[in-house]
Amino acid sequence: MSTVAEALRQHADQYVNQFGKAMPREHRRMLSLVTRCRTGELGHFIKQCDTCSNQQWYGRSWGNRHCPNCQNDKSALWLAKRLARLLPVQYYLVTFTVPASLRMVVRANQRACYGALFDCGAQTLIELASGKRFIGSDRMGFFGALHTWGRDFTVYNPHVHFVVPGGAVSTDGSKWMSAPENFLLPQKAAAKVYPGKFRDAMRAAGLEQQFKQADATAWFKPWTVDVQAVGNGQAALKYLAPYVHRVAISNNRIEAVDEKSVTYRFTLSGTKQSRTRNVPGNEFVRGFLQHTLPSRIQRIRYYRWASPNCKLKFPVRTNAGLLLLGVVHHLFRRSNPKNMNPRSQTLICYPTFFVVDGGHMFDLIRFLCVANGRKFLQCQSHP
Repeated sequence: MSTVAEALRQHADQYVNQFGKAMPREHRRMLSLVTRCRTGELGHFIKQCDTCSNQQWYGRSWGNRHCPNCQNDKSALWLAKRLARLLPVQYYLVTFTVPASLRMVVRANQRACYGALFDCGAQTLIELASGKRFIGSDRMGFFGALHTWGRDFTVYNPHVHFVVPGGAVSTDGSKWMSAPENFLLPQKAAAKVYPGKFRDAMRAAGLEQQFKQADATAWFKPWTVDVQAVGNGQAALKYLAPYVHRVAISNNRIEAVDEKSVTYRFTLSGTKQSRTRNVPGNEFVRGFLQHTLPSRIQRIRYYRWASPNCKLKFPVRTNAGLLLLGVVHHLFRRSNPKNMNPRSQTLICYPTFFVVDGGHMFDLIRFLCVANGRKFLQCQSHP
């Protein structure tokens, strides 16, 4: 089966040779990690069955957030935590996009523009939804998720989805104030307010002239803002979960890889029809790299009392679910080799059990970490 890493290993060198001087440091580092993930070049670990002494070797992954091999578990944990914190109210999915004529400027200035997408969208949402005719309080809590791709990953389409409960805490904190039934904010007004706030943010960042050169009329047109009622919020979370900790294209969509091109599968927008597309190797690498986030840029941002660190009291049943997840996370950390002292060469770790085909229970007996071609961290199980 062909994979994203295989396609990058086949074509990344040619891309780097052609565009290496202009490539951001994050792109170079990401290509290096993804192409070596689980190959053994980053280290390895060995598991041994405690009954038959059978051993299995696994190449180590580096956990890069843009690697399609390293994000499945993170998506499941994130979804479980978000579902546990849902409130028994109507939820809304609010999406803020950027006109197609300005997207290349956004791609060239990702650090400033991604922050503006989040902040301007959140400000517009709070400003309009907190009006007296709607919720009547600005003490709202919600989160946003950044996406930079659509159905076809070679197309750059930056937008932010906000998952918003239909209401807010009153100013004095004594009660919950619900939004009108199936209505959160005036969508047409948001489509006019949002571009004004984004323009002000770009002017403050010194980028307004670049946007004017791309499309001087874009600021004076309504931008696309979509507001949808999504029931109790579970469907919206399950829709977002695969994208929150996932890259633009997954391994199961790669059909074929050869020396000149890559063939992948995608679904046409607005339909369930699947199509295949063949692109040159350089185009595949370019399409993949354009979704690489700059360092320290978060794909998810939480606002006000939706933040995991907020001290606002939630129902006991919600906290019980979070407590259970916390216990699982604690047990996982105890057995994680990352807890080892980095100054030591050979260390003792807690045994980690894995169930494989045939019911065998495997213990972690050896862990080796490699960086820059040099062994720097090694772990062996307790004798």
